Amino acid sequence: MTLPRPQLFGLFAGLFLASGLVLSAMLGASAWVKIKNSKLIRVKGSARKNITSDLAIWRGSFTVEAATLLDAQRKLREDFTKIQQVFGAGGFTNVSFSPIRIEEITATISTTNHTYTRTETAGYRLMQEVRVETSAVDQVVQLDRTSTGLVEQGVLFKTQSPEFIYTKAGEAKIEMLAEATKDARQRAEQIAVQGGSVVANLCDAEMGVIQITPPYSGQTSWEGMNDTTSLNKTITAVVTATFALK
Repeated sequence: MTLPRPQLFGLFAGLFLASGLVLSAMLGASAWVKIKNSKLIRVKGSARKNITSDLAIWRGSFTVEAATLLDAQRKLREDFTKIQQVFGAGGFTNVSFSPIRIEEITATISTTNHTYTRTETAGYRLMQEVRVETSAVDQVVQLDRTSTGLVEQGVLFKTQSPEFIYTKAGEAKIEMLAEATKDARQRAEQIAVQGGSVVANLCDAEMGVIQITPPYSGQTSWEGMNDTTSLNKTITAVVTATFALK
């Protein structure tokens, strides 16, 4: 049986309408699911803490030169004794010395008519390094005065900038990460309330690198910083947290 053209057109129109309603319903359901699943908020939280180093490492070195190796060794022993006396008088007991390094000093000798040259040993240079490790970080300043006194005694003494270390950094990091997560939740709550939502449980947290920097420093590093130049430091921790909303 063949339907008249108007009835056939109405049938097709009904099918298209039904299909449209089904598709609309599917899209509506998909949108609803998307909205439901997107009820998350992702924020960054940070925490800072000022600390004081509890360990200092100070390094120096002294050098002697002489025409013979025997004379150089004698001079080095004399300087070694002076250094021990000065450091002992200053109350620094944890002093260590590196093995002696020996360098040969050479000179180029030319003949009177400059037909040829030769290299001869002109002397010896001996060097030894000194290392002081102490928890009395405030006393490290005295070491520079100590080295000045050694120079006045004829010791060729050179110093390096001290290293200041905070040995409890591992414990501080755990504390700082907890504080950073707490800060992230407070930030999320401030944002959520503007949209009429409430922050629920923590879904995910990503810890950033820890930055240990000099006070009031804006320096950062992707790998994290661990400043050893400053007695006082600041630890900064960052956490990226995702919270559910309700």
